[in-house]
Amino acid sequence: MERPVESSEMAAALRAAKRALRGELRQRLRALGAAEKQRQSRLLAREVIGHPKYRESKRIAIFLSMPDEIQTEEIIKDIFKQGKECFIPRYKPHSNHMDMLKLSSAEDISSLTLTSWNILQPSDDDSAREEALAGGGLDLIFMPGLGFDKKGNRLGRGKGYYDTYLERCMKHPSGKPYTIALAFREQICESVPVAENDVQVDEILYEHC
Repeated sequence: MERPVESSEMAAALRAAKRALRGELRQRLRALGAAEKQRQSRLLAREVIGHPKYRESKRIAIFLSMPDEIQTEEIIKDIFKQGKECFIPRYKPHSNHMDMLKLSSAEDISSLTLTSWNILQPSDDDSAREEALAGGGLDLIFMPGLGFDKKGNRLGRGKGYYDTYLERCMKHPSGKPYTIALAFREQICESVPVAENDVQVDEILYEHC
């Protein structure tokens, strides 16, 4: 009789599969030129601005882009132009804890602190900003990631910030917000390896060939 695979072995295999795919996706993204990134980002910004879920949402969380992510600047400007409320991540280092803090304007971004990961975010001692779940919750979260498949599975950077935050959202009276991932078409994979606690994305926006 064949010995059943130990759960620890399965977990190790899953970690290895994720690590290998992350390496492949980072390589794909490095090969993507700045002009092409900008072209796809502009295309997705237009798609977002006309999206029914975006139009009906009042409280929106969105990431401030790193160089290898869809650029979100145009979307953030439109959030304020439409009179919606905008929340951005503050990641806590050496943990999987993240808060979504309110941004007062698109110009407010210039007042943020650059972390050692090269991400702009509110400083640790910035306690004046509203945390989304301390108020009315969120209607919509735009999610970053390294890779996605068409079933809605997402490969993050391995810290678990968004999965943990979505668990907190589910306990909020307003419930889980709708989630939209923004991706370059080069980030779309045949299949993304996932664990039970990996939360699927409701929708992935990318340029269809």
